[in-house]
Amino acid sequence: MESEEHYTNRSGWLRAAVLGANDGILSTTSLAIGIAAASTTREPIVLAAVAGLVAGALSMAAGEYVSVSSQSDIEISDLTREKMEVENTPDLELKELANIYQHRGLDENLAMQVAIQLTAHDALGAHAKDELGINEITQAKPMQAALASAASFIIGGLLPLLVSIFAPIKLMVVYQYGFSIIFLALSAIIAAKAGGSNIVKAVIRICFWGTAAMLMTAAVGYLFGVKTT
Repeated sequence: MESEEHYTNRSGWLRAAVLGANDGILSTTSLAIGIAAASTTREPIVLAAVAGLVAGALSMAAGEYVSVSSQSDIEISDLTREKMEVENTPDLELKELANIYQHRGLDENLAMQVAIQLTAHDALGAHAKDELGINEITQAKPMQAALASAASFIIGGLLPLLVSIFAPIKLMVVYQYGFSIIFLALSAIIAAKAGGSNIVKAVIRICFWGTAAMLMTAAVGYLFGVKTT
């Protein structure tokens, strides 16, 4: 009998990877477009893309690690407190667990039986999953999130960097925008496939907000109107 395919176990790294890839494409492209709108030479555009790629990857990794570590600290704190409660007031914790199962639809007797059996098997594990909502699938993994975010940012940022190097300078803004929309759409399709979500909705969402971000950045470049030579 084949096991069902679920996507929740991918949520940790997938969220970081999608965020990193989209941010890599969008932020690097936006930088390139902003500079291209105020430049007549290629060098400043390439330099901005490289700087944005390096700084962005490091920033994403650090940001993910710090934020997910904060989540991990909260989980550890909750688990430590819950462990003390299970050890010091086991009867009260047993009733609390039974009440949780009652609210989920079990009758009082069955809820207590389930609570007793799960407590005997792994009391802290039962409270972690059913009271705190912490389990091995959704548990915070700072290093995994940081690495996934940085790697995906670099992959995403390399694409507009290549456009900066090879696209015609006079049409740089057009090329950057056109290719970035393609890259963002592909990223959305891959993410939707991996996460089992609606592909069309994901593509429309990222392309709309990506276009808005790039238009604003291009406007900044044109408004300043400083041509670098």
